[in-house]
Amino acid sequence: MSQTIDQIQDEIIEEFSMLDGDMEMTISYIMELGEQLPVMDESIKTEDNIVKGCQSKVWMKAGLEDGKVEFEADSNTAITKGLVSLLVRILSGKSPQEIIDADLYFIDKIGLNRFIGTQRSNGFGAMMKQMKIYGLAFSTKTQSA
Repeated sequence: MSQTIDQIQDEIIEEFSMLDGDMEMTISYIMELGEQLPVMDESIKTEDNIVKGCQSKVWMKAGLEDGKVEFEADSNTAITKGLVSLLVRILSGKSPQEIIDADLYFIDKIGLNRFIGTQRSNGFGAMMKQMKIYGLAFSTKTQSA
């Protein structure tokens, strides 16, 4: 049985709590997470897949498999790639409705905004919004199918 969105968030909160709010360790951990993202095919890195509103380049693509949304993402900066990897970890493999309804509380709980600054925070919001838009698009598809 796969974990719920909240279970995954709680797991992430737990991982970050071990870093004790240490700025350097947190940032290097975020970058480490980014390195674990599967490599995105260069052919996907098109203008169409760029998330608008991010300071760095972030590419995102989603597909629907067996009623679950699968996300692929990448970024040209290590920190942003790490941030998007957290969202992919939380929302990939969930149903469109779960993504639409997701309350992403882990951001406040781990004090992410302290570490990433306003610009990246806005970009992070743009990534979340993009994922919810995908959820919405796929939910319409599954209803009309």
